[in-house]
Amino acid sequence: SVLLLRAGLALLAWPIYLLSFLGIWEPFCRKVFFPFFLEKISGVHEKKSKKHKQELFRNLPDFRGPSGELRLLEIGTGSGSNFQFYPPGCRVTCSDINPNFQEGLSRNMKKNQHLHYEQFLVAAGEDLRQVPSGSVDAVVCTLVLCSVHSVSSTLREVLRVLRPGGAFYFLEHVAAEHSSWMYFWQQVCYPTWKLVFAGCCLTRELWKNLEEAKFSELKIQHISVALPWMPIEPHIVGYGVK
Repeated sequence: SVLLLRAGLALLAWPIYLLSFLGIWEPFCRKVFFPFFLEKISGVHEKKSKKHKQELFRNLPDFRGPSGELRLLEIGTGSGSNFQFYPPGCRVTCSDINPNFQEGLSRNMKKNQHLHYEQFLVAAGEDLRQVPSGSVDAVVCTLVLCSVHSVSSTLREVLRVLRPGGAFYFLEHVAAEHSSWMYFWQQVCYPTWKLVFAGCCLTRELWKNLEEAKFSELKIQHISVALPWMPIEPHIVGYGVK
């Protein structure tokens, strides 16, 4: 039944599959569709997850470095929807593999002038070579680990750039319980969803990757963030300390 429903969904999305075959969809998606879609869906997701983010980032000031400043790197910054939760004076380095979020990013920078913006890096989470080892106090990653090519490589880079005692903050959608209807629909939607939404994977069990990474302390909470007609309700939220 999963395979039949996948085929039906692919049939409905055949224009996108055709554009992908012709090599047109990916550049259009990265430059136009995904930035537009992500900004729209971020507004809805933000309303649903705001309390969770407020609680998540509440202790960010505790990870200030010896100088008293908080140096923060955000992986997959997108349009900057997390800026509002960072403490005043925080020095933020933005990074994203997709450089086409500038309009929304500039708008959120203007809204959040309590922060110091250091630089914007075009970089994948798996390759942060532009960031020196042990140079940041905190790394933030929200709704990004679903799309990276390698979760384990990304977490290794996170640990490399963090100073000892620094923290990695995350909020990510994950696979549902295998016995649930949500997981069934995640399985059905998986191939088409991944194509349409720039490599986003619906069925990653990211808590396992985090548990396997070498954090000295790890706090993970499983939560529900329900979005209309979206198979991404199960989330994890928390932080790990290097």
